Amino acid sequence: MIIADASILLGRELTFVNQGFIEIGENGLIVKADAGTYSKNNTLAKRNQIDHSTRRINAEGFLVSPGFINAHTHLGDSIGKDVGVQSGLDTRVHPIFGIKRSILKNTRPEHLRSFMRNSAISMMKKGITAFADFREGGEQGINLLTDAISDLPIKSVILGRVEHYFDSSKIKIKSSHRVGAIVGNKGKLSNSSGLTRGQLQNARQVLLACDGFGLSGANENTDESLKQYHYLVDKKKVEKTLKKPLLSIHAAESKETNKLSRLNTGKTEVERIMQYLKPDFIVHMTNASEEDFTLVSKNKCGIVICPRANGVIGVGIPRVAKMLKSGCTVGIGTDNVMLNSPDILKEMDYIWKASRAIEDDLINPREILKLATVNGAELLGLNSGYIAAGRAADLILIDKRHIDLYPVHNVYASIIHRATENSIRAVMINGKFLDEP
Repeated sequence: MIIADASILLGRELTFVNQGFIEIGENGLIVKADAGTYSKNNTLAKRNQIDHSTRRINAEGFLVSPGFINAHTHLGDSIGKDVGVQSGLDTRVHPIFGIKRSILKNTRPEHLRSFMRNSAISMMKKGITAFADFREGGEQGINLLTDAISDLPIKSVILGRVEHYFDSSKIKIKSSHRVGAIVGNKGKLSNSSGLTRGQLQNARQVLLACDGFGLSGANENTDESLKQYHYLVDKKKVEKTLKKPLLSIHAAESKETNKLSRLNTGKTEVERIMQYLKPDFIVHMTNASEEDFTLVSKNKCGIVICPRANGVIGVGIPRVAKMLKSGCTVGIGTDNVMLNSPDILKEMDYIWKASRAIEDDLINPREILKLATVNGAELLGLNSGYIAAGRAADLILIDKRHIDLYPVHNVYASIIHRATENSIRAVMINGKFLDEP
């Protein structure tokens, strides 16, 4: 397929090209993307030239962008939209006593499956071609989500967990255990203050069923259990397997969680996480300090922000400019469907404007768009996120003449705070439009 005569955002820097083409191979990967008009020999040709041997789409009037990547969701909560809307963070989503836990516990699996599938369809219509989900419910919960989206083209990164949480009041300062004490004979893990042998076996099964761990938070884990999760993933990474598991956790979402961590351990959530867990990325960091940002950057750990969810529960606004200035790779997600619609366009709009209100360093709209494309792909290990040879053809076609956009003077600003689902005229995943068989 050839998408010709389109405006395109090319490469890792999302460079705007007013007229260009994208050649897509039968395997769904981009063969070539460049400025100019396509010809069979990849040389500039007259505007009206048609290559009859290749399916060619005239995309004049459209802007082709990489598909959006929703780097953090909880689709399982789709059934609880706006329940407890006046409540705070812990009341709504705490893994032990929150409203969310009660809803999930009392929801029939077939209903949960249906609502998760609906949310995935909603994301595709809004230009989201891939998402990462923190999936509760152990192996059964993972299988339920996998089944729910099995007939949909949207790409998923499913991060599971063991449904075991430690009492935060019992996580005390200066644990005396070393890593060597966690790893028992013949590489088997066991420790009374960490996960039990049975829980470790459950964790291994979870890891086999999905793409990695998506943990609740440091305050629900001892130092030992954080080390154990790191060991399990690290061990899996060195084995000769096709997939390398990801490791992620929530942290510093509210001032209260940070305060609790300092009270019980003498450290911030981020300090404990970077010392014992060493994840690939951390979700939220809304109330993290600049020292925390520096620590995360130094350890080459990414950050996924969820601005609207933070706003809904009143915990603050992520300081994206400070994160980027510290050298962090930052992605963006819509978080819990109980709190938010899974809409990355709304997410980008919100954080761009909110950041300008609270931060001295202003973020330009192109950097915001990179959060939802290039950076999300990097954090999740996806072969998409930008338009270049060898990358998956996960694309969206935006109508530049849409009533809400025309005339377009700044494509990046137009996308992040004027584009809507209605201005997205086509979505492509792996070289196929959503309505193609």
